[in-house]
Amino acid sequence: MSETRYEILDERFRRSVKLTENLDCIWSEGRWTEGPVYVPAYRSVIWSDIPNDRRLRWDETTGAVGVFHGNAGTYTNGATLDRQGRIVACEHGTRRVVRWEHDGSYSILADRYDGTRLNSPNDVVVKSDGSVWFTDPAYGIESDYEGFQAEAEQDGEHVYRIDPQSGEVIRVTDDFTCPNGLAFSLDERQLYIADSGGTRYASGEHHIRVFDVSEDGRLSGGAIFAECSNGFFDGFRLDTKGRIWTSAGDGVHCYDSDGSLIGKILLPERVSNLCFGGPKLNQLFITATASLYRVLLPTTGARTF
Repeated sequence: MSETRYEILDERFRRSVKLTENLDCIWSEGRWTEGPVYVPAYRSVIWSDIPNDRRLRWDETTGAVGVFHGNAGTYTNGATLDRQGRIVACEHGTRRVVRWEHDGSYSILADRYDGTRLNSPNDVVVKSDGSVWFTDPAYGIESDYEGFQAEAEQDGEHVYRIDPQSGEVIRVTDDFTCPNGLAFSLDERQLYIADSGGTRYASGEHHIRVFDVSEDGRLSGGAIFAECSNGFFDGFRLDTKGRIWTSAGDGVHCYDSDGSLIGKILLPERVSNLCFGGPKLNQLFITATASLYRVLLPTTGARTF
């Protein structure tokens, strides 16, 4: 356990955290941790140590950490649950989006667009209508560190939607440099998408954009919602008040729905992603460089499963 530092930039944030609450470091033996997802059926958090090609599991009933699965060449990144409680995950190594069924088998949801292989799916969300939305930057194919080095077959790094009835993979936007984390607003009428192009390109993108979502799944708009003040945005989630809790270089940043940065949870490691979990969804689980952290909040995460 370590002392947590909070940076209050707006009184709205003071009511969203408990200033005396410490930060628990659950595990710290990774190289680059990512993709946390809380699975109520397992009473566990599952996350990735991507360069070591393994998924870890923390059991909240015992505190034990073990390997969930690994050494399979998947190099799994972002993950979420669908409305049936199944894990939907992005795999850099296989360049696909998969769903883990309740019996332990898996289904391939997407590995190609327009007949050619995807780059390396990065993060994923599932809408209440069953459609699966994911980003497809090239992190997993640019070297062997987080996947397998390979030539890109797509004409860029884009965002896609998988139709829930036909299974068709549809490109929903093609004007990102390096799309990364994504999440729907509470009413699902808007979709927030991070662009972390500055991690790899001189263009320097380090923002979250917001799009309007039509009933038939088309996106419009795309204005910049927030610019990262330290490092780059990666993964993020919303709470029940519509606030965005997002990864950044110095910790977790919290944005009100009006785009105001209202506060930070400062961490000793660069944050990659996060999720709300626990029986009340009031525990924030944070993947940061080598570690998985947990902090208890007087705030509840938006339910997406």
